[in-house]
Amino acid sequence: MGVPYVPIIGLIGTDILKRRLDMKIVENPFNPDVKTVVAQSLRPDIAIFHAQSADKLGNISCGYDAEVVMLAEGAKHVIVTVESVVDKITEKDSVGTYIPSILVNSIVHAPYGAHPSGCAGLYDPDKVHMQAYVKASQSEETFQEYLKKYVHGISSHEEYIDMAIPDHIKKTIK
Repeated sequence: MGVPYVPIIGLIGTDILKRRLDMKIVENPFNPDVKTVVAQSLRPDIAIFHAQSADKLGNISCGYDAEVVMLAEGAKHVIVTVESVVDKITEKDSVGTYIPSILVNSIVHAPYGAHPSGCAGLYDPDKVHMQAYVKASQSEETFQEYLKKYVHGISSHEEYIDMAIPDHIKKTIK
């Protein structure tokens, strides 16, 4: 929105403010007897998220209801990975949240790009892989092994799909 801060409702009286240097309690400028919390506005350099589809112009159909429009509006550069690229998406025929191309800088065709989480309406989360991730994150050594196997040791997206996506998930997308 281009403003330096925004009011936040519901945080007065919580301990969140003890740990957040980007939030303050201030006097409401319209009613000095009322205190309100304000949060410093954020402007991320890059926003990256996954959606169901994009068209060749960069319009996005998330496939689910999401708050990503605010993320796309706020970031300096927006990259959206998508399950498929189609000829045309309009707001009227979009499934779930629609993001117009004017808010998107880049699209990346990345089938199964939400893995190991699911992609609404297309495939469910890979619970076995998620459990392996949680187990690997228990120590620095096991987490580094996980990263080597699933991130740094992979030479392409296709290799990741072949190695990490279970057949029962691959069968859900034709």
